[in-house]
Amino acid sequence: MKYLPPRIWHLLAFATLIISPVTRAADAKPIRVALYDDQGATGKGIPRVTEILGKTGDIQITLFKAADLPGVLQDKDAVIFTGGSGSKQGNAIGEAGRAAVQHFVHEGGGYLGICGGAYLACSRFSWGLGLLDAETVSSKWRRGAGQVQIEITPAGQHLTTLPAGIRDIRYDNGPIIKPAGRTDLAPYEPLAFFRTELAEHDTPPGAMVNTPAIVQGLFGKGHVIISSPHPEQTPGMDILVERVVRSVAGHPAP
Repeated sequence: MKYLPPRIWHLLAFATLIISPVTRAADAKPIRVALYDDQGATGKGIPRVTEILGKTGDIQITLFKAADLPGVLQDKDAVIFTGGSGSKQGNAIGEAGRAAVQHFVHEGGGYLGICGGAYLACSRFSWGLGLLDAETVSSKWRRGAGQVQIEITPAGQHLTTLPAGIRDIRYDNGPIIKPAGRTDLAPYEPLAFFRTELAEHDTPPGAMVNTPAIVQGLFGKGHVIISSPHPEQTPGMDILVERVVRSVAGHPAP
């Protein structure tokens, strides 16, 4: 076999995850999702994700507390951490809980993190999961809340089925990321970029524009996707939640 650079292997791995021939009709098994509902998870994320996924008919949701780890993950296909505080979520599940989530994803489980859950997946935080080679560009995170614009990449279009173009989406102090320089993880792949920004509370202006808004990466055998903004709270973008869950759980949308 000819030598292939690591980046090529990385892309081939994503291709296997995203365009796998596995279909719902082939196995008829539900997608089993664990949704964190405890300290640090606040706002509309949990009810909106529950509502969106509950309409699918084949995605089963289990709400869980920090104390339910690791057992709650034993029969699940994916885990979701929504908005709120990434640090509070990470500290609430504790070292043992973080290790349980890391093991689950490393062995093939899917991970979706939205806003606070996106922070939680990043590296360089003592309370973080370190699932992605990503860190925040600044410690000043209170950029504000409101509508911003993103542009979905071709990979993002394929995964979500959303058409190309600039789209509005709700943002509420989500992470602005850059590569963390870890050599043990492959680079993340952007699925969408910020094209406008909020820069309130003395946060650095210009630091958000053209940075990744939604990315995917591999952690061991697991597929990780994080979204800094809130598709679940944006009309027309909520389909992204279902599509991402199907992808990270290893069941691409039909």
